[in-house]
Amino acid sequence: RCAADFQLSIASVREDSSSGCLSQDLSLQAQKLAERLKCDAVVSEISAGPGTVNFTINRELLAKAVLQQVLKEGSEYGVKSELFSTVPRQKAVIEYSSPNIAKKFHIGHLRSTIVGNFIANLKVALGHEVIRVNYLGDWGMQFGLLGVGFQRFGNKEKLKSSPLQHLFEVYVQINRAAEDENTKELAKDFFRKLEEGDEQTLSLWKQFRDLSIEEYIRVYKRLGVHFDEYSGESFYQEKSQEVLKMLEDKGLLQKTRQGTGVVDLSEKKDLSSLSTVMRSDGTSLYITRQGFLMFSFRDLAAAIDRMNKHQCDTMIYVTDKSQSNHFEHLFHILKLLGYNWAERCQHVSFGLVQGMKTRRGEVVFLEDVLNEVRARVLQNMASAKTTKQVQDPMETAEKVGLAALIIQDFRGLLSSDYQFSWDRALQSRGDTGVFLQYTHARLWSLAQLHGNEQLTDFNVACLQEPDAISLLQHLLRYDEVLYRSSQDLQPKHIVSYLLTLSHLAAVAHRTLPVRGSAPELAQARLCLFQAARSVLAGGMKLLGITPVTQM
Repeated sequence: RCAADFQLSIASVREDSSSGCLSQDLSLQAQKLAERLKCDAVVSEISAGPGTVNFTINRELLAKAVLQQVLKEGSEYGVKSELFSTVPRQKAVIEYSSPNIAKKFHIGHLRSTIVGNFIANLKVALGHEVIRVNYLGDWGMQFGLLGVGFQRFGNKEKLKSSPLQHLFEVYVQINRAAEDENTKELAKDFFRKLEEGDEQTLSLWKQFRDLSIEEYIRVYKRLGVHFDEYSGESFYQEKSQEVLKMLEDKGLLQKTRQGTGVVDLSEKKDLSSLSTVMRSDGTSLYITRQGFLMFSFRDLAAAIDRMNKHQCDTMIYVTDKSQSNHFEHLFHILKLLGYNWAERCQHVSFGLVQGMKTRRGEVVFLEDVLNEVRARVLQNMASAKTTKQVQDPMETAEKVGLAALIIQDFRGLLSSDYQFSWDRALQSRGDTGVFLQYTHARLWSLAQLHGNEQLTDFNVACLQEPDAISLLQHLLRYDEVLYRSSQDLQPKHIVSYLLTLSHLAAVAHRTLPVRGSAPELAQARLCLFQAARSVLAGGMKLLGITPVTQM
């Protein structure tokens, strides 16, 4: 027997609910209220539970209302709900991914990329305007080292064919020689020339940056990710000097005995909470040392510039949780500078992932991860003897593999650390991305077998079995789940919903056959499965997953 559709807690509506009440009193009140309420065309049954009144919707009305709405609204089902009617449409700038040129694209960058993409997708689906920003680590002393390294070990052909790989190799080689005083001086000289705008030095740096972005765009395309703006620390050289002057003019910049520039963030102004913004030699920082968070004026300049340029309602930064203090200080200093919009800035943090390695060893580039997961899925498909039925095995394996990565990453709270497991991520049964893709492909095939028409006409009396009702009840809840994720920006609510949807659809597929059923019954069941597939596909796309139609 299916559970009731809605439940009213008596404790939540009692005027004296705070004074504490025996559970038997609440149950008695629930019983009395249930007896006084009357059923109507919408509510077919009212019953009392332990301190609750339970309402069951007319089953035929449930089937008709849910299926008609899903089939009519398609990909907009859920996002058009009245739950969002009072939510103002906003303009949001979201900064995510943000790798460092010539350094490892570590797993934190992958998390930032897929989390930021999810937040952007969700906001766009809900009618907000979104600017997706990739803020590259494209400036700093490492480019002095990289420039010297390229002059020694660089190869222009390799730079053009595989810039990220080649620059990383050069960076590793020159780092081995970085202790040498002569190399240090050459690196300082190269970066000084870069800051002064020397044409030849700047031209080489620009080549590093442009070729790297080209390759990033190609790799991001495999992830189904795009950006509206490629920004970077290099953009804010001059503007950071303006920020320095603002801090000085407002009397916010103080000097320690060592000559280090600090901003005092303590309430009592006793230097108990410092944000160090400048070395004693006048250069700015973005490193953590001795418990103090030090960061660049460039981040302040970037925030101010973005707000001036985009006039947005909110700015969201997606990085790992080790940078929480950094953003706390950043927002605090912006407020001290008089920018009250800093209260509308948000840091969405995530935990660390341990154990992600390819067969070749440690993950260095995002492409390593994508190639590894595709290879593993292809191997699984071959051993399952289903590859021959798939038109493009490589493309399918890529999409299934990406779903596996995303679902394993999004199942828990973003702020939680987790241990990555290839075996767990790639299981075809259980709560995995592979299972979601398998369910979608199965429901797609079912529609293909029976003509793949866009069905709208069905007899609701044919959808009264418990497994059909359970699926309909779950479809009804989709907007609530979207609302929860829109409030806390956690994808786990949608992931949990889609996994349950897939399990319910799998059970219904087994117990409610289409083939061999009377035409009217078959038609109604096809409508139910079509609605389930539509909602599943919509939710997967929000998470950044492209649903497959064959597996």
